[in-house]
Amino acid sequence: MGRLAGSPTVQTLAIMAVVFVVNEATKLLGLLGLSQFLFVLGPTFPLRPWSLVTSVYAHAGPAHLVSNAIMLVLIGLIVERSTTWFRYHVFFITTGVLAGLAQVMLLPGSRVLGASGAIFALLGYVVAGNPVSGSVLDVLRLNRWAQIALFAVLAIVVTVMTGAPGVALVAHFTGFLLGLLAGRMGLLAVGKPRDRTQVTSGPPG
Repeated sequence: MGRLAGSPTVQTLAIMAVVFVVNEATKLLGLLGLSQFLFVLGPTFPLRPWSLVTSVYAHAGPAHLVSNAIMLVLIGLIVERSTTWFRYHVFFITTGVLAGLAQVMLLPGSRVLGASGAIFALLGYVVAGNPVSGSVLDVLRLNRWAQIALFAVLAIVVTVMTGAPGVALVAHFTGFLLGLLAGRMGLLAVGKPRDRTQVTSGPPG
């Protein structure tokens, strides 16, 4: 039990569950406006700065919550094995906020709710941060701009493949791209630095 309580993935799931209960309670009480005021990230976020964070943990309904929770368990438990509690949470919040901001800034009038941007960032980190990917990129000897371009193309492909009506595609793309870049640089790694080239290395760009 103590080990589970110390898991940042389990902690994130708990936060998502609590926020979901509060959000659903406001809806059941007929306070839909309050729900949107507290949890939905939209164009008016400068007037509601807390929504930058609350929107990352809030979800539109049970199906939305469950699907993201499953993805978080599958990916988050992998990431947390090679990082610290603090780095995990900072990464999750930061990428979630940036993904949401990209969605509302690039698509005016859109509104964002859910942890998928942050979860896609974790996925991108796993894809680019593992030794196999690092070795392949090292062999290719791509300069930093070529690596970034490659990651952008990969992010586009993954975003299109996971696209569906109502899905925040820009947030997914942003989160996955941030995760790829972070994984290549090993931002979450602790202990002895890994012996591989980072995204900022290679022939001059």
